[in-house]
Amino acid sequence: MRHIPFLLAEVLEFMNPSPGECFVDCTLGAGAGHSQAIARALGTQGRLVGIDLDSGAIQSAREILKSFNTPVHLKRGNFADIQTILASVGIHEADGILADLGFSSDQMDQDSRGFSFASEAKLDMRLDPDSQDPSALDLLNTLEESQLADLFWKYGEERLSRRIARAVVREREQGRITTCTELASLVEKVYPRGPHRIHPSTRVFMALRIAVNHELENLERFLPQALSLLRISGRLGVITYHSMEAALVKRFFRRFAGQCICPPGMPVCGCGAIEQGQILTGSKAIVPSASEKDRNPRSRSAQLRVIRKIR
Repeated sequence: MRHIPFLLAEVLEFMNPSPGECFVDCTLGAGAGHSQAIARALGTQGRLVGIDLDSGAIQSAREILKSFNTPVHLKRGNFADIQTILASVGIHEADGILADLGFSSDQMDQDSRGFSFASEAKLDMRLDPDSQDPSALDLLNTLEESQLADLFWKYGEERLSRRIARAVVREREQGRITTCTELASLVEKVYPRGPHRIHPSTRVFMALRIAVNHELENLERFLPQALSLLRISGRLGVITYHSMEAALVKRFFRRFAGQCICPPGMPVCGCGAIEQGQILTGSKAIVPSASEKDRNPRSRSAQLRVIRKIR
């Protein structure tokens, strides 16, 4: 299935890439969606920087984007290192920075990557195929039961986290859990029978993917760097797909917009909120239209937030 960029019209509306500007696509993917539309808007005098961990995505994007006359710099790396990456191509300020935190359909549908619970592939889930970090398989077969339960709850908000962790430990005592379908089948056995809105193993797979790729930690590193790189009137847009990402971005944007994020009842503000930006998307995130969800069900959880730097 070819990747279809989510919220494309909304990204262009709120990010407003214009001729001659410098934009950064921090999660390039195959370059078939947001990057193409942004490059078209920037024109020959603009600059586009694309960043991705996946060398295959970089190569695909290079082929797709070479037909545009916009100067394009494609860099393999982690968007959490955006400041260093931009400096390597002589860029120290940008008019727009976009981070789409989802996985492309191209990646999800590659059986060898081990992202899908319907795949017979070995559990891997590393975005960077050359990474030396532990894979999902490593975590499942080495973490203690309590650690697994905490991981499923913290990153997946899985209500049966302890029961699933117990089942994983029992199963691996009989032999290693190695494939996506083996894990999915194990989780299905733990869940009560009956209809489910989503596959029972969805949250467990999400939790493992987040942990393997350090997604929340990278997002926390990325946000302050991105805002510091924006010119005055520059825009930062982030598309999130689960509640932890969304909450992290929302709190960061609110604080940057001068809105106190201290717990209720605090006598004096201690979060240090200072108005430096304006949240263009308002108090609620922009979500896909009903027609987009019908066309592409994978878009259902996408949320777009955009902030503009004002000082």
